[in-house]
Amino acid sequence: MGQAKQLLTWRGQPLVRYVAEQALTSRLMTGLVVVVGAAAESVRAALVGLAGPVMIVQNANYASGQASSLRVGLDALPAAARSALVLLVDQPLVSSTLIDGMISAHAADPDALAIVPHYRGRLGNPVLLTRAIFAELRLLEGDVSVREVLTRHAGNVREIAIDDPAVVSDMDTPEDYAGMQ
Repeated sequence: MGQAKQLLTWRGQPLVRYVAEQALTSRLMTGLVVVVGAAAESVRAALVGLAGPVMIVQNANYASGQASSLRVGLDALPAAARSALVLLVDQPLVSSTLIDGMISAHAADPDALAIVPHYRGRLGNPVLLTRAIFAELRLLEGDVSVREVLTRHAGNVREIAIDDPAVVSDMDTPEDYAGMQ
């Protein structure tokens, strides 16, 4: 992308701030944990002054892949947190309404180990994960997706249809970024 993705300008502000604001205006119960790695100080600065409880944690091992950031985020959760909704900074089309829909889906099926959205048959993000699988998720390494753990528990994972392409839209290239603007 030529620069830290989380600092790209999105709707007049750094992408990470925009995504954090969407989360904070949703019905998240215990606040937001933001895991920083590359460009950590600039990302921290982009988040200054957000309304709502935000905890910023450093992943010193961010270059090893997504799994290390997931571990750091899970470890930072309050003891009272029964679940975590994993948001990705490169999916800015995920709205607070969509986040609330994920939370409602979990409330309707509290025994599910995870809630996974899909759009027209394609699995997407954000994914809601419950504490019951946190220990397994902490064992992941490298750029391995949580899907590996979810596949092992397929009978207890709920896939929900979301009529919003945001769950499968992400920015991996400059062309993706330009096309989403």
